[in-house]
Amino acid sequence: MTDGTTNTTHGARDHARAMAGTVVETMPTVPAAAWPAVPEGVAAEALTWAEVVAGGNYTNKVLARGTTLRLTDLGGDACAHVLLFNADQPWERLNVADTVKIPWQAYLGAGHPLLSDQGRVLATIVADGSGRHDALCGTSSRLRNEERYGDGEAQGPSPAGRELLLIAALKQGLGPRDVPPSLSFFQGVRVGDDGALAFEGSAGPGRAVTLRAELPLVVLIANVPHPLDPREDYTCSALEVLAWRGAPSAPGDALWSATPENERAFLNTADYAMARGL
Repeated sequence: MTDGTTNTTHGARDHARAMAGTVVETMPTVPAAAWPAVPEGVAAEALTWAEVVAGGNYTNKVLARGTTLRLTDLGGDACAHVLLFNADQPWERLNVADTVKIPWQAYLGAGHPLLSDQGRVLATIVADGSGRHDALCGTSSRLRNEERYGDGEAQGPSPAGRELLLIAALKQGLGPRDVPPSLSFFQGVRVGDDGALAFEGSAGPGRAVTLRAELPLVVLIANVPHPLDPREDYTCSALEVLAWRGAPSAPGDALWSATPENERAFLNTADYAMARGL
């Protein structure tokens, strides 16, 4: 017998079973092949990740080498704070300083390699319809969110990006010491002539940025307001995340020879992949 509530084990079980098949706006689609709007030119069975991440939430996934990862700002107020790790040896991780230094470019865009601390390319930005990104500020902290919004806990009304990235990291066997500064997509920052940082905001809803995994990756994403967002309210819209199987870049790709630094980083990546049989 159940009383129709979740106050008992049987009631909780019946409630959980009754929720089967429920679809809401922000949730993963499992299997990913059931995603209703498969990208043009992509077979449904090639999809490996399909999810809509609510503002103030996070997600994480392990992706195979060569996977294409597309992030879309659905409402114009998403801000995807992204961390990447080599899935085979996660002590190798995104290094934002090298990601800026090696291409001699502080502003992210199509063709930009995302470098690890081992001089290898973890992923490449292969397409960019936004142009509003940030490699300088990192994500928000609990203390800063407490000062701005009154709360910064992961389960609170205004979770900080670092708190959410820490939870995502724990789900991949990583800890606080493994979480470095992140990259931010869809909310731009520029540096003025006086060295001051200026918040540019979004390029509008529906803009997408596409990455290609050059090594097997652990991907962590927190979708939270940018720390320089001047709005008083905690404002962040939904983020669409799609990934599908593909192939990594190879010799002859224009990105390899774009600069001597690019070529060395891609050669380092290819050398590692060959030695590992990837």
